[in-house]
Amino acid sequence: MKIDSGTTAWMLAATALVLLMTPGLALFYGGMTRAKSVLNMMMMSFGAMIVVTVAWVLFGHSLAFTPNPSGAIDAFVGGFEALGLQSLVETATADDGSGMPSLVFSAFQLTFAIITVALISGAIADRAKFGAWILFSFVWAAIVYFPVAHWVWGGGWLNTMGIEDFAGGTVVHINAGAAALALALVIGKRKGWRKEPMRPHNLPLVLLGAALLWFGWFGFNAGSELAVDGIAGLAFMNTQIAAAVAAGAWLVVEKLRDGHATTLGAASGAVSGLVAITPACGFVDPWAALLIGVLAGAACAYAVGLKYKLNYDDSLDVVGVHLVGGVIGAVALGFVAAYPATDEQSAGLFYGGGFGQLGLQVLGPVAVGLYSFVITYVIGKIIDKTMGFRIKEEDEVTGIDITTHAETGYDLGSVHASGVTSPNGPVTSVPAPKKVEA
Repeated sequence: MKIDSGTTAWMLAATALVLLMTPGLALFYGGMTRAKSVLNMMMMSFGAMIVVTVAWVLFGHSLAFTPNPSGAIDAFVGGFEALGLQSLVETATADDGSGMPSLVFSAFQLTFAIITVALISGAIADRAKFGAWILFSFVWAAIVYFPVAHWVWGGGWLNTMGIEDFAGGTVVHINAGAAALALALVIGKRKGWRKEPMRPHNLPLVLLGAALLWFGWFGFNAGSELAVDGIAGLAFMNTQIAAAVAAGAWLVVEKLRDGHATTLGAASGAVSGLVAITPACGFVDPWAALLIGVLAGAACAYAVGLKYKLNYDDSLDVVGVHLVGGVIGAVALGFVAAYPATDEQSAGLFYGGGFGQLGLQVLGPVAVGLYSFVITYVIGKIIDKTMGFRIKEEDEVTGIDITTHAETGYDLGSVHASGVTSPNGPVTSVPAPKKVEA
């Protein structure tokens, strides 16, 4: 097949945009933690980039996007045709009519796997062993993400039934949100949770991270069309609409509920809208994107408080934003789908479709959410019972940055020299330089 240079160029750019989202997430999460944990929080995202890339090359693409010789097993996981990606080099171009090299498609999908794993880390900020996180990332990608990607996008059972997920509401956000809840339950609450203030230490970092996520999300959503056409343009516009409207809705809720609108609310609201529009962006009219954004922004603003009512410590609100937002977007598609991917696909309920598609849009989140939660809980428990998943209490109090990485996010040596204590934990004081005679 001849390579389409326009499609290939766009997909290379979209892949770079999605990859940028993970460093953006690192900044977003890093700013939301306390100062003594910022580096570890960011390292968890970068660790996911390293580990998931290795797993993807070895077997991830193959399990997600190649057919399994056994028809029964193919419904749940792919085969081994692309181990090491060697067969993709040999075929050079995708055989799906997209006109792009197979490795470009693989690289694009790799970036989705990376950020899905990285998203989970926000639920366990301040208290997870870095080595345990690295092991978890590899195992979780292999046992949870790759099979789920096959279910929905690679010809698996949900794909065969006709579920729609344009860019990852089910595969990425519901998957990560359910896993985040399970892992938070396994590791337990932070020391001092609900007793000590655990406010974001650097809101400018949060806003910068949210901006990079917003920017990269255009590649995430519009790139998922795998072509340069009208649907890509629709996905692009709907992404912007939902993010902006959701940020506004979150701020309105804050103003009415708390008396003031916050920068953290604006950033979180934008992300909630991006999450919710992800499964629907290429299938709905712009008015529907606006509706989805309003619903997501308002609902997620309230959902982040569930952890206090249900008594689980989801440090950075992965459940409230990604799980809840993902469910809103996936289910809303059953009501407002207007541009189905194929002629056989049913339109949403508001466009004359029946309840069949709506049922599938409910089934997908339930199936993926339950699978991810149960398997994550099992993986987390096994790691916790063997190597231990949580750092020592005294290390958590001192600060995970200094105890795990022997670094701090901010150089406060001059402050220590004057006898002022740093929030980052103990750092060796630097004596003032001696006066040198002329």
